[in-house]
Amino acid sequence: MTLEEKINGEIKNAMLAKDNKRLEALRAIKAEILLLKSSEKGTSEDAEIKALMKMVKQRRESAEIYKSQQRKDLSETELSQAQVIETFLPKQMSAEEMETAIKGVMASVGAQSIADMGKVMGAATKLLAGKADGRAISEIVRKLLSA
Repeated sequence: MTLEEKINGEIKNAMLAKDNKRLEALRAIKAEILLLKSSEKGTSEDAEIKALMKMVKQRRESAEIYKSQQRKDLSETELSQAQVIETFLPKQMSAEEMETAIKGVMASVGAQSIADMGKVMGAATKLLAGKADGRAISEIVRKLLSA
C-alpha cells in the first residue's frame, strides 16, 4: 500500500470520527504528495519521506515561534499536526544507534579530524536518511570528530 493510499484511508477514518485536527494534518500530507506527483522528482518513497520530514520540521519551528509569542493555541495545533505526520515516518533512530552508525561511516571514509566533517556528513546523511534528523547527525559527528 502506497503512502497516498494510506493517507486517503486515514482521511476517511478521520472524517467519520470527526477528528478535525487529525484531518487537517492528513490533508496537508495529501497536498504535499500531490505537489510531489506534479514535480520533476516524482513520488519515490525517498522523496515522500524527505517531504514528510520537512513538514514535521516546519511545524516544530512554527510551534517554537508561536510559543515565544505567547500563542499557546497555535503552538499546540502545530505540534499536534507534527505528531500526526510523524506516524507516517519510519521509526527514528536513538542517539546510541546514530552514534554507532556514524562511527562506521567515519571508519569507512577515514575521518580523523573536524576537517573531515563534510565527508562524514555527506555519507552519514545518505545512510541515515529518514531515520534521523540532520541537526542530530551533525551534533554527533561534531562530537565524535572533536574527541
